[in-house]
Amino acid sequence: MTPHVSDGLEDVVAAETVLSEVDGQAGRLIIRGRSLDELAGRIRYEDVARLLWDGFFEGLPNDLGPALGAARAEVFAEVAALDTGLLDRSPIEAMRALAARLADGDDPAVALRLTAAPAVFTAAVVRAQAGEAPVRPDPGSSHAADILRMIRGRAASAAEVDALDTYLVTVSDHGLNASTFAARVIASTRAGLTSAVLGGISALKGPLHGGAPGPIIDMLDAIGRPENARAWIEAALDRGDRLMGFGHRVYRVRDPRADALKKAVRRLGEGSNVLPGRLAFAEAVEQAALAILRERKPNRPLDTNVEFYTALLLEALAFPPSAFTCVFAMGRVSGWIAHAREQLAGGRLIRPQSRYVGPMPREAA
Repeated sequence: MTPHVSDGLEDVVAAETVLSEVDGQAGRLIIRGRSLDELAGRIRYEDVARLLWDGFFEGLPNDLGPALGAARAEVFAEVAALDTGLLDRSPIEAMRALAARLADGDDPAVALRLTAAPAVFTAAVVRAQAGEAPVRPDPGSSHAADILRMIRGRAASAAEVDALDTYLVTVSDHGLNASTFAARVIASTRAGLTSAVLGGISALKGPLHGGAPGPIIDMLDAIGRPENARAWIEAALDRGDRLMGFGHRVYRVRDPRADALKKAVRRLGEGSNVLPGRLAFAEAVEQAALAILRERKPNRPLDTNVEFYTALLLEALAFPPSAFTCVFAMGRVSGWIAHAREQLAGGRLIRPQSRYVGPMPREAA
């Protein structure tokens, strides 16, 4: 019997997991038994990491904050390896190279260092590329607060810290996406958590996965004004361009993460003279895009995804668009680690089949 081939592994169940459920029909995300609405904007990032890792490591403290702070201070030593060769690379390539300097292993200390690494290394790279000295971590700060302080060189407001926490929690885990699957495949070989996380970063780098939010800022800047939205979007679709920020491989309705981040942007904009206008403009572009997509593709559900309001939120927090994917990695790394540990606990070496469609050797005369 010829095995069925599913292009892109569409509808193939490759793992059972207790970590998250992505319900594409209902537009619902559940993380360890709790809906996204229960988590986003309500808990810190270190708390969702503790939730994801529960049962996969022995002796985890109830509050990961102090241990994660100590890990940030520890991995900062690797920033000394930044040189002109790395600084000529994109932030995610430089961050990945520094993360590759961390020792491999499967214990909680390794997990904490890997969770600290994208935050510490991204901040150092962004500052160094701007000609500024890296800022040493503050182990006593929360993870989100320290990220913003290391990027800016000064403390962020409570509203800004809450907004970044909301983002990091929202993207912490999302089923068997490309980067998480890559991490699980690597973990299944028993290569170690560092190897699995490096695989996750490499997959996340792709423009069809974590590399998508940056171009949304380019799109908004190119449109410029709400009245230009329809003509710009139609021209882009006529050229065959992919409209970043809309449509999702799994969701057939609105991505619930988009709503969580839109609320975070709105809360962050309270008291601001600039952000509400930027949000109103983005909402006008969003509505124009959705209307055009319904007209052109009436039988294909294409709604707003997480990338659209990710771009607005990270822009408002003053992250450069070139580093948006790095910030995604700061949130998703705890999920990669949880999936890697889950794979080690109960999964086999991942080894799917392929179907050969190439030429056959000639029969001997």
